[in-house]
Amino acid sequence: MNYLSVEELTKSFGIRVLFDKISFGIDKGQKVAFIAKNGTGKSTFLRILSGLETYDSGNVVFRKDIKVGYLHQTPQFDKLVTISEAIFKADTPEINAIKEYELALLHPDDNEKMQKAFNKMDELKAWDYETRIKQILGQLKIHNLEQQIKELSGGQLKRIALAQVLIENPDFIILDEPTNHLDLDMIEWLENYLSKENITLLMVTHDRYFLERVCNEIIELDNKTLYRYKGNYSYFLEKKQERIEIFEANVDKAQNLYRKELEWMRRMPKARGTKAKSREDAFYQTEKTAHQRLDKSKVDIQVNVSRLGSKILELHHLKKSFGNLKILDDFNYVFKKNERIGIVGKNGVGKTTFLDIIMEKQPVDAGKVSVGETVVFGYYTQSGINLKDDKKVIEVIKDIAEYIPLTKGKTLSAAQLLEKFLFTRDMHYNFVEKLSGGEKRRLYLLTILMKNPNFLILDEPTNDLDIVTLNVLEDFLEDFQGCLIVVTHDRYFMDKLVDHLFVFEGNGKIIDYIGRYSDYRLELKEREALEKEAEKQKNVTQTVVEQPKQEQPKTKLSFKEKFELEQLEKELPQLEEQKEKLIAQLADSSTNHEELVKLTQKLGFVTKQLDEKTDRWLILSEIEG
Repeated sequence: MNYLSVEELTKSFGIRVLFDKISFGIDKGQKVAFIAKNGTGKSTFLRILSGLETYDSGNVVFRKDIKVGYLHQTPQFDKLVTISEAIFKADTPEINAIKEYELALLHPDDNEKMQKAFNKMDELKAWDYETRIKQILGQLKIHNLEQQIKELSGGQLKRIALAQVLIENPDFIILDEPTNHLDLDMIEWLENYLSKENITLLMVTHDRYFLERVCNEIIELDNKTLYRYKGNYSYFLEKKQERIEIFEANVDKAQNLYRKELEWMRRMPKARGTKAKSREDAFYQTEKTAHQRLDKSKVDIQVNVSRLGSKILELHHLKKSFGNLKILDDFNYVFKKNERIGIVGKNGVGKTTFLDIIMEKQPVDAGKVSVGETVVFGYYTQSGINLKDDKKVIEVIKDIAEYIPLTKGKTLSAAQLLEKFLFTRDMHYNFVEKLSGGEKRRLYLLTILMKNPNFLILDEPTNDLDIVTLNVLEDFLEDFQGCLIVVTHDRYFMDKLVDHLFVFEGNGKIIDYIGRYSDYRLELKEREALEKEAEKQKNVTQTVVEQPKQEQPKTKLSFKEKFELEQLEKELPQLEEQKEKLIAQLADSSTNHEELVKLTQKLGFVTKQLDEKTDRWLILSEIEG
């Protein structure tokens, strides 16, 4: 069943063409990723599909009876509303029923309204829906629903927007960088959630493990042309390489034929026959193919790294707390040359605070941070991306240096450096405000690297960078002759670059784990499984110990049991009568809310007694025969 059809879609900004006459469709159950370089229009493309952006020509058609949900890369909310108002603004029958129920609870004296709200919740099975909402909010660590939007960070807003999309439970989900600002536990939960068979989605993400495990199809926009790959990320890499090899072979063949046909064209007289005219037409087609060029531009990073001395960075007995929240508790560590440390932990445990302490941007409560004389820090932070919109791209670089020293005594001009970072000459004099989110991050990263640091601290460097840039950044960092600390939710990036982890477990506890992140997660899951199994075995053992020895089946009741049976035969009809009366009282619309609660509790108690006494009566009756 087709959910989305895109036909001959074209979009440009002035002379800059983002995509030209692209067509594709998405069927129910497909999970599609959209891949392209930064600045080629990924977010614009998603906004067009969501109806938030116009296009030049073509058609975008969704199936009429489906509901579409869209997660914006940088979501916007009314700053004066609460989290609850932002999340539950969707106009769905279930959410409206939950709203009515919550409103009825505020006016318990209005019995008619209360009964109506109860009935509506039952009719729509909204009790289960409410439970599902609580599960989603819990997984995304959204607890204080009365907090105002204006008090939240960008990462919290992204989680609220994601919760809103998932709660609305649309038929077709469009996600722009869904893993940004999520911690690793949240990402793994979202991975499992989106892998369900009944979900249909189209998303842009730089998270390659996420692509690998969630998507079953990939669409790539390359040089304004769309390519489709029916498989996950591994399949995409394999087939893309095949496509490039075929393309290059065809161009080589066309170039050889072009040289041969060019000689013929020069020899032939202007007046040509029909066959010659046909050959001439074929020549122009060959010429077009022969002059095709594969875009092999990629980020080229070559900075001159200063040598590190014997003393690098020493952390002695560090303590840091915010009120009752303990971040560091007598933490010690001495950094060695070329160390590569990944920092992991849930949001709010102090990862960024730890980095700020190293950079002496945050004071410690106790202890000492000692930095070696040769250390040159490069600190990439989320909050540090404060490029001025009214500056031109080349001015941002020239403000740091006109020329940048490279390895082997070479230098590079600001313009040349920009080109190596995929900022073409025609972009140098663009204002920063015209750059995409990923291009701004790439420019900011360049300003960090051009200072020739020998100790890099990267706080979420992968957010909004395209996969091409990420691959090259990883290659650079693998060869980087300095120390590296990285905080990232990108598991692939972490696995590729770090050799051990600082695991922030909370309450000041930090574990130094030797190994990759994937090894740590696997070990953690195995440990959790063993703990569950041990608990299960413990419960089984207790049950066996507590269980009385089996006796031979009885054939006759004792005097005491006969008396118990007689009493049960009197009590059971009374309990049945009590139960019927309570059910009748609950159905009475004139009963107020407080009484309803009491009656419900009493009905539960009577029903439990009735069940237990009935079971006992059956056992005794069977013995009595």
